[in-house]
Amino acid sequence: MTSLMQSLKAGPLANLRQSGIYIALAVIIVLFAVLTDGSLLTSQNVTNLVVQNSYVLILAIGMVMIIIAGHIDLSVGSVVALTGAVAGVVAVRMELPWILAILAAILVGALVGAWQGFWVAFVGIPAFIVTLAGMLAFRGLAMIVLGNTQISPFPGPFRAIASGYLNGLLGGYGYDAFTLLLGGLCVAAFAWMQWSARRGRIAYEQTVEPMAMFILKLVLVALLIMAFAWKLATYKGLPIVLIILAFLIVIYTVVTSRTPFGRSVYAIGGNLPAARLSGIKVKWVNFWLFVNMGVLSAIAGIVFTARLNLANPKAGQNFELDAIAACFIGGAAVSGGVGRVVGAIIGGLIMGIMNNGMSLMGIGIDYQQAIKGLVLLGAVAFDVWNKRRAGAVEA
Repeated sequence: MTSLMQSLKAGPLANLRQSGIYIALAVIIVLFAVLTDGSLLTSQNVTNLVVQNSYVLILAIGMVMIIIAGHIDLSVGSVVALTGAVAGVVAVRMELPWILAILAAILVGALVGAWQGFWVAFVGIPAFIVTLAGMLAFRGLAMIVLGNTQISPFPGPFRAIASGYLNGLLGGYGYDAFTLLLGGLCVAAFAWMQWSARRGRIAYEQTVEPMAMFILKLVLVALLIMAFAWKLATYKGLPIVLIILAFLIVIYTVVTSRTPFGRSVYAIGGNLPAARLSGIKVKWVNFWLFVNMGVLSAIAGIVFTARLNLANPKAGQNFELDAIAACFIGGAAVSGGVGRVVGAIIGGLIMGIMNNGMSLMGIGIDYQQAIKGLVLLGAVAFDVWNKRRAGAVEA
């Protein structure tokens, strides 16, 4: 019994904040798979889950960095509408190449981020106030850019960003072999990274989980990845938007965990006075955080506009709330200093699966909103409880 408890302490229970989110995701998938009689896990529905939630997940990547630094951004939904409007004007009204529409939208997103970053970082106005003003101002700008009308249709290549698939590159009978190959490569990459991290911890004489538990984790993750790849491969293949999302996840995971900028973000959110004393250029880090958030909001706006094939001044409503909820459900701390990109993605998937599962069950939007609110409250309550538990252990 003693050895079992030691194994658990060295394994998933070593950090309940991070391991709990994986358990919650697994429980929610199983729960809604049962309640929907398996409809949740059909190939078409799994693909739709990716496509329908991609823009929120993109926003969550930037939002979790903002939250780690101790800020918040309430304007991202309005920036989605504004950048989608800019793309619509360039690609449809001006009839310029669709790639220029994408570049124009990203440029506008970067300028929006620089504007808000200036007020937060160099003037010292709290991000809550600056982005609340931005939420109103950029929504108004979206209406002005569109003339309070809608723009459609978009060119085919632009729409393919959100509705296109890579299928048949390597053939296959009833499935897409290329998607399965990429799934296998993801499994190999995950196993290599986990093994390298384990060897590094051992070299520094840090605690690692028992080998049996380590292998079990690799096997379970490999099965999940390949099951997900099989679902995609047996429908339409690999969604292009998933490639974009995966690229962003990898890049920002590396940025937050392996670069001086990422460590500076955690330092600012964890202990601002200490970060200043250590020589971190706090103002510039905060400035670039908001520029980055503006760029990611533009990418989300492009994806959302491409999916709807429509630029709408009302686009992106409540996206900021979904992105913030994804971060907190994914383990980000309200006080800053804690959070991970992967956690935010899993939090967004939990929200997406709940929305999709409740819709399949025929639950009304009113009840869905109430349930999601309770889940968010529970996630924050868990964060508070986890801090108190950690404090009690240290004491």
